[in-house]
Amino acid sequence: MTSTLSNRIVDDLVRNDIGFVTTVPCKQLAGVIDAIERHDGILHVPSNKEDEGMGLCAGAYMGGKRPCIIMQNTAIGVTVNTLATLIQYYQIPLPMLISYRGEVGEKVACQVEMAVHTKALLNQLMIPTFHFHRAEDVAELDGILKYTQMCKKPTAILTDASFWGVS
Repeated sequence: MTSTLSNRIVDDLVRNDIGFVTTVPCKQLAGVIDAIERHDGILHVPSNKEDEGMGLCAGAYMGGKRPCIIMQNTAIGVTVNTLATLIQYYQIPLPMLISYRGEVGEKVACQVEMAVHTKALLNQLMIPTFHFHRAEDVAELDGILKYTQMCKKPTAILTDASFWGVS
C-alpha cells in the first residue's frame, strides 16, 4: 500500500509540473523520497534542514521551476521565519508534504510536543492546511497542488501514521 501511495503522490507532482523537490530524511516519507529519487522528471536535492530546503525551493521557483518540500512536522518551528519572510513575502507557491508525527499511537514521546503546536503554527501563519488520515485522501492531492499554484501560497499537506498504514 505504501508503495502505491508513494507512486500516486509522485505522479500527482509530475502531473502538476513540480520539477524540483527537496527533502529532509523521514522514515514515514521514505517511500515517496525513493520514488522521487528514481523519477527522471524531478530534480531531487536533499537538504540538511527544512529552512535550508525552503531556501532551495525559493531559488528553484525564481529560476522557473515549480518546487515542493518534503519534511517532518517536528521542524515547523525552525521554518517559521523562512515561511513568513521568504516564501509568503515573495508569494512562492510551495506545497509542503509533511509527515505528521506525535498523534495517538506515536511511539516516540518527543514527537508529541511538536504535534500539539503544528496546526496552530500553520494557522497563525495563515497557511492552508490539509490533513490526510486515510489512504483515500490522496485523491485530494492533485486539487491541492493546483490550488497552491493558483493562490501563490505555501500549503501544508499533513500525512499521519494512519494514512501510511503505520501503527
